[in-house]
Amino acid sequence: MTFGAVGVGRDPRGLAELARMAEDCGWDGVFMEDYLVYQGDSSQPTYDPWICLAAMATATSTVRLGTTVTPVPRRRPWQLAAEAVALDHLSGGRLVLGVGIGDPGDPFMKGEGEPRILAEKLDEALEIIDALWTGQPVTFSGKHYALDGAQLTARPIQRPRIPIWVGGNLLIPSVRRRIARWDGSTAYKGSTDSPQQVTPDDVRTLLAEAPSATFDVKVSGGDPAAFAQAGATWWGRWIPPGPLADAHEILRAGPPQLA
Repeated sequence: MTFGAVGVGRDPRGLAELARMAEDCGWDGVFMEDYLVYQGDSSQPTYDPWICLAAMATATSTVRLGTTVTPVPRRRPWQLAAEAVALDHLSGGRLVLGVGIGDPGDPFMKGEGEPRILAEKLDEALEIIDALWTGQPVTFSGKHYALDGAQLTARPIQRPRIPIWVGGNLLIPSVRRRIARWDGSTAYKGSTDSPQQVTPDDVRTLLAEAPSATFDVKVSGGDPAAFAQAGATWWGRWIPPGPLADAHEILRAGPPQLA
């Protein structure tokens, strides 16, 4: 099992320094929540995560970097595809793209539609992104997006593609079906009003439904050793916005020991 730290609420330079510290302290990945306004506290300064990830990529050499998760319906899929390719090259092939439908409370997603519409947009966008990453011309006609021979000639370093991890509520069947189509799960369980802890049995079920033997399951909380035994590949430690000393203490403690 590998270990990642997740955080928001610091500027690009500060996050680059934290990412370098995480790497030095034995963490395997650093992942960003993708907010323009932090949902936990709208007064908390929040910086574009893709600029922050670029700064983190130049400050590190081994840790995996990514989003958990990017609200894809808030973005143009072709722009997201191009930015991901650029960041994959900047990081030397270390990017993970976490995706979801977005937070209903996000003020920048007003008018994007109800959850069913957001899910349709996410599925169409992922199909477009995956196709654009091949470097071939893409023609697509869906309910929400259309392309006619559009092409991104720059391809990701990673093959067959940048890993796509799907977020969302494990208790929703359509989320489970979406997870099984891509490269990993960073899903939670239950609603935000009534959260539940993902269990080792949930991990086993996800792996039984996985499309490949290289499928990743990222979890948090609970017993890391029990999750590792169940087959989870990542365990995440969230670092909330707050005093820098608190973040340093978490990172310097290093990832949990499984033995």
